[in-house]
Amino acid sequence: MDVSQLIQQRLTELRLDQRALADAAEVTESYISQLLNGRKAPPAPERTDIYGKLGVLLKLPAGKLAGLAEMQRRQELRKRIQSPPMPLYGAVRKLLLEKCRRGKRHQLRTIFEKEPFGELERLITQKLLDVVKSVARTELGRERWLRTVARETGRTYKQARVAVLEFLDAGVSNITPDSCVAFMEPMIVSWNIDLASFGLEIVLNRRIVPVHLKRFEFVELEVSSLPDRREPGLQEFLKDRSLSGDTSPEEIECLNHLRFNGSRRPTALFYYRMLQNLRDPLHFRSRVKT
Repeated sequence: MDVSQLIQQRLTELRLDQRALADAAEVTESYISQLLNGRKAPPAPERTDIYGKLGVLLKLPAGKLAGLAEMQRRQELRKRIQSPPMPLYGAVRKLLLEKCRRGKRHQLRTIFEKEPFGELERLITQKLLDVVKSVARTELGRERWLRTVARETGRTYKQARVAVLEFLDAGVSNITPDSCVAFMEPMIVSWNIDLASFGLEIVLNRRIVPVHLKRFEFVELEVSSLPDRREPGLQEFLKDRSLSGDTSPEEIECLNHLRFNGSRRPTALFYYRMLQNLRDPLHFRSRVKT
C-alpha cells in the first residue's frame, strides 16, 4: 500500500473529503488531488510538514504516513538512478541565465550550450538551488514569510505553501520551470561566477531573504599526501545513491567532521538519519542577538 492508497482508505472510513485534507494541511485541493491520483510523488518527509497534519486528521499513528512516504520515495529513487541525468528544461536554463550578471551572460550561455548539463552548469544550478532551498526550508513554518512570498509571486497563501513543498522536493536534475518561477525567480536578484577561481556570488531579494548576499569559493587543495579521514560508514552512505542522492556538499562536509572514539563505528544508516536531523529546523535554535 502506498501513501495515496492509505489516505484514500482512511478518507472512506472516516467519511471525509479532499477539501478536509487540504484544509488540514493548509494546501490547495488541486495539490491533494494530484497527490492522491499519483500525478505528484509524495514529498520527502524531512522537507514537509503535511504528513503530521494529515495524520492527525486521518487518525493514523504518528509517523505512519511519513514512514510509508520514505519507503515509496526510496523505491522510486532506485529506479531513477539507473538512468543518466537529463539536461535542464530550456525554460529553467533561460531563467538562470537571465539572473546572471550581464557581463558574463553570453560567455556562460555559450559554455552551457556547448556542453548541456555539463559540470559547470550542474555546479551553478546546484548551488543556486541549495541557497534558495535553505531559505525555504528554514522559513516554511513562518506564516508571515509565506504570505510575503505569496504576495511577491501573485499567489494565495495556500498556493504558496504548495509551491514551497514542491520546490523543496525538486532536485537539480528535475527542477521544473514552475519551481523556478515560484522561488528562484523572486528570491535571486543576480549571480556571478569567476571562471578562474570558480568563486560564486549570489545576491538575494532583501524583501524575502534576511541575508541578501552569499559568496562561495571553490578552491583546489593538495590533499594527495593526507590520509582519507572519511569513516567507512560515511563512504558506504555516499556510495548508496538511494540514501545520499540529494546530499549537498555542505551537508557532506558536516557529516565528515563527525568523529568517533572506541571500537563502535557508525553505519551508512547512521549517516542517513544524522542527515535528516541536520535538515530538521526543530533541532536548531536561532542565534540570540545581544
